[in-house]
Amino acid sequence: MRFGAHISISGSIAKSIPRAIDLRCDTFQIFTRNPRSWVSKELTNERILEFKTNISSSDLKPVFAHMPYLPNLASPDPEMWEKSIFSLKEELNRCDLLEIPYIVTHLGSPKTTGKDKGIEKVIRSLNNAIANYEGKAIILLENTAGKNESLGSNIDDICNIITKTDVQNKLGLCLDTCHAFASGYDLRDQTVITKLIEQIDNCIGLNKLVLIHANDAKFDLGEGRDRHEHIGLGKIGEIGFKLLLKEKKLRKIPFICETPVDERRDGKGNLEYLRKLLEKAK
Repeated sequence: MRFGAHISISGSIAKSIPRAIDLRCDTFQIFTRNPRSWVSKELTNERILEFKTNISSSDLKPVFAHMPYLPNLASPDPEMWEKSIFSLKEELNRCDLLEIPYIVTHLGSPKTTGKDKGIEKVIRSLNNAIANYEGKAIILLENTAGKNESLGSNIDDICNIITKTDVQNKLGLCLDTCHAFASGYDLRDQTVITKLIEQIDNCIGLNKLVLIHANDAKFDLGEGRDRHEHIGLGKIGEIGFKLLLKEKKLRKIPFICETPVDERRDGKGNLEYLRKLLEKAK
């Protein structure tokens, strides 16, 4: 199995590679830009070459990008919606320049307009963003914890969105363990995990599950609170991650941590913990 973490691009996007290597990552995820701004710095030829050279000399694969925080593909506000689609198109192009094969995005929130209209908006957003796109990057739709009217807490909804678009071949799924637990999927229960895998496989095919965000949860099952915790120290706990790692159908899917860094543990510590659990699970 390949394990990794979300890595800072502070100073230069190319610096993410030695940082990932220092953490003993097999794979990693980055923002290609400042995630809290609509404005992005241009990727210069020098930066692009440096990033691609560093990647090619490493064994880090695959690389994942994550969309910035501000876009909302389900927004009922026309201006926000257009800006969000433009941002997704921009990120797809940045991924192609950097030869990053996947980009993760949340679905967004329909605000007060309701789930059905929100899902319809997301489908239109994806069709629009990819309609004339000729690049190679695949968009991975990520499940959410379910608070603040955000879409995607139900895995079936995400799978159905993918099947209803005109661009299924350019879409996949990213499963966040903390978000799944927060929205009611008890990953400490083998039958829940088995049923979840079957749901994904029956709707879109398990090959569409491309990435797992491996995050423990600070809060109890079904509370809808998106607060990540160190692996094994949260409410999912060691038992939940052992069960996930026992699933042979998940063994080829990269696990990437988006866990805290504090006095208890850093990113390397969480990866070491996952590897130890994998050995116990075999």
